[in-house]
Amino acid sequence: MKYAIVGGNKTEAFKGGRGICPSCNSELIARCGDVKINHWAHKGTRNCDTWWENEKEWHRQWKNNFPVEWQEIVHFDKKDEKHIADVKTDKDWVLEFQHSYIKREEQNSRNAFYSKLVWVVDGLRRETDKIQFQKILEESSKAPVGNVNIRKINFPEESRLLREWLNCGVPVFFDFYELNKSILWFLLPLNINGEAYLTPFSRKEFIEVHKDNGFDELIYKLIPNIRNILIEHKRSISNRFINNSLHRQRRTIKRRRF
Repeated sequence: MKYAIVGGNKTEAFKGGRGICPSCNSELIARCGDVKINHWAHKGTRNCDTWWENEKEWHRQWKNNFPVEWQEIVHFDKKDEKHIADVKTDKDWVLEFQHSYIKREEQNSRNAFYSKLVWVVDGLRRETDKIQFQKILEESSKAPVGNVNIRKINFPEESRLLREWLNCGVPVFFDFYELNKSILWFLLPLNINGEAYLTPFSRKEFIEVHKDNGFDELIYKLIPNIRNILIEHKRSISNRFINNSLHRQRRTIKRRRF
């Protein structure tokens, strides 16, 4: 945990520090050493949030891109269940920075708990992920959506990372920060029969679109438009195939008559 309440203020861990957990109000102890990043910990093995994972420097770097008042926000649902969101924006978008493996059941639980959720996934947790991801991108094809660079992934099953996050139902961004520090790969939440579509997304733009509260327009206007274009394209291909088949059948019948 990055912050504890000390003297009524959100405070980062410091040597010898003691504070209060913003979620459960129990005592926290500062852990400051050379191995792990400075953090706050509950006494013993207690942890008040079952969704919490040990933070890496990668988590901290992402959190630091956003205002302190957006970081580590205790979020309640209608049943008063509570969890600590990594970042929660002014437009109520919750950004979860996920390094460790997470089961699909927990993905679904978090998707349901947070009504507006965005996943940012560490793409370099396993060495094979980058290799597999590069391969599927190389074998991808351009989606028919004008000049927008959207890649249709022809073999999503060949990427373990995609298998774990495909059909998640909410926006997912893969972060290969050592591969290209300026680009994220956005797995579009189009939900079209298990098909995977990826588009490069500027890291700077990702941060700014949340700070400027423009993510709503992207998700609720642009994404549905892209989905409609792709569905119409698929329908057009299907109709063309049917018409061609009917035409061939008619020609065959005519030849048989004569």
